[in-house]
This record gives sequence, C-alpha cells and structure tokens, in this order.
Amino acid sequence: QTQLEESGGGSVQVGGSLTLSCTASTYTRSNICMGWFRQAPGKEREGVATIYTGGGSPLYLDSVKGRFTISEGTAKHSAFLRMNSLNPEDPAVYYCAAHSPGIWGVSTKTCGFTGCTAWGQGTRVTVSS
Repeated sequence: QTQLEESGGGSVQVGGSLTLSCTASTYTRSNICMGWFRQAPGKEREGVATIYTGGGSPLYLDSVKGRFTISEGTAKHSAFLRMNSLNPEDPAVYYCAAHSPGIWGVSTKTCGFTGCTAWGQGTRVTVSS
C-alpha cells in the first residue's frame, strides 16, 4: 500500500492541461506540507511545487512558475496540482510527497522541497508535440 493516494496523470498535446490530485491519510497534525516531485528518464528527481495545507504561499520550480498551480483540497490533507501549458520539458513520472512541517514551516505557512517522508506511487505525464 502506498503512503499517499495519487492520480491524474495522462497524455496531452503540447499546450494542454492536466490536474494531479493527492491525499494523505497518515498524519494526525491539522496541517501538513504537500507537493509534487517529478523524475524524467535519465534525470534526477526535482521538486515541482509545495504548499502548506493551512494556507500560505506555494513554492514552485522556476520552470513551472506561471503555468502550474498547487492548491489545497477541501478534504483534509489533500492537494491538487493544475498543470497548464504543458511543454516537452514536462513529461515525467510525478510523485506526490508530504511531511509534517517544523516550527518554521508552521509559523510562516511555507513548505520547501526537503524533509519529505511520505510518497505516492507516481503518476506518468506525457506530452506529444
């Protein structure tokens, strides 16, 4: 059983959109950090976007700023990643990730790309030109 439930991958043409979803069920803390990483063949895994589920400013990979939007869902410990204007650099397996924030994260309501302790099974995103 995966730690996080993740879905939403698929295949789109250049310029298309997809929405990824993720739900965590292993945390008792009211709010946590959630986000996505991605890994393309032959490349290292990189952080894409993160959010504090109690509100705050999301953090994005520079190359997806203005195109991707991460938001918390209505269900507890859930998040969505809306990916617009997908291009040939975006295809990868996307992995949802989560962790309990530290004092700094709680006080500032921000989340980084480090310290992730729970992961989804991954969902593949492909883009055709």
